[in-house]
Amino acid sequence: MVNTNPISSSEIGTLWVTYQEKTFILRMLEYFIKKAEDDDEARNILGGLWQHLNYYVLEMEKIFKQQGMVYPVGYKKEDVNLEAPKLFDNGFDIMFVRILKEVSMGLYTINMNMAYNDDVAKIYKGLTNVTQDIYMLSTLYLLQRGILTLPPKVTMPKTTEFVESKRYMSGFKPFSEKRVLNAIELGFLHHGIESNNIGMQLMTGFAQCAKNEEVKKYFVKGKELAKKQIKVLTDILMESDVQFSATCGSTVTTSTVAPFSDKLMMACVHFLNGFSLVGNSFGTVFTYRNDISMKIALLAKDVYFYGQEGIEIRIKHGWLEEPPQIEDRAAIIKGKTY
Repeated sequence: MVNTNPISSSEIGTLWVTYQEKTFILRMLEYFIKKAEDDDEARNILGGLWQHLNYYVLEMEKIFKQQGMVYPVGYKKEDVNLEAPKLFDNGFDIMFVRILKEVSMGLYTINMNMAYNDDVAKIYKGLTNVTQDIYMLSTLYLLQRGILTLPPKVTMPKTTEFVESKRYMSGFKPFSEKRVLNAIELGFLHHGIESNNIGMQLMTGFAQCAKNEEVKKYFVKGKELAKKQIKVLTDILMESDVQFSATCGSTVTTSTVAPFSDKLMMACVHFLNGFSLVGNSFGTVFTYRNDISMKIALLAKDVYFYGQEGIEIRIKHGWLEEPPQIEDRAAIIKGKTY
């Protein structure tokens, strides 16, 4: 049977990554749903997201079948232990989902830009709508419970101004006064602290229950990296007399029973590492004070090398599924079996 609607190489790649991402999120949602028995609203948010994501996973499987393409292995039921005790207190599940939806919003935009097939584009359009709805529901849930910290308030601008001197960018000169933060910089700093606070809690929980000692040490290293980023960003705020108050701390229980496989937890951390790198990149682009840009760039370097170390661990333990490859023409020409 001739396939009259083949998908392109870029669509193969994005669907492959999206399928793996959605399958590990489904497994984590199944655990969070099971542990949210005393919170109907949280269960509705988590359960609604599970239903939507499961639908689109099945849609991707249809495309794989139509294209004669092998399914990615992804993450299965053996990667989650629904009977494990609660690893995180109430509120963390929705906070974590909110972070995931932040990442997804950016990913679907990129994926849509590389989609030429109608069926593939419909998947990303649908996932985008789901993501925005769940993000807003999660934000409202967290605000109503006082779990989410609002960004600092500033005086409303009454006039428009233009930068008149290169000193606006100055931050390195020790004897010159640094200008105060602008609203764009304040927003990025707040978001960075908020994201790393969740990351620190996630790493703490993962470190408590990881079975492999190398993986456990990797998560501890990630926890310390998140703490370092929080300190660097908070210090910048304090220099401008802005205090950040994180109300979503202390949400990790004392459980050491793993709800997720080491393989799944490593995949989750890899996914969030990519989000951190993108966030830091935007921070350097839209931050005009050069000392802040440099500090954010140095943090991004740490995240990059931490991510590379994680990839090496996943390869070592056979947890990194190889994406589809293009044809090796050199090997074919030499007569090797392809």
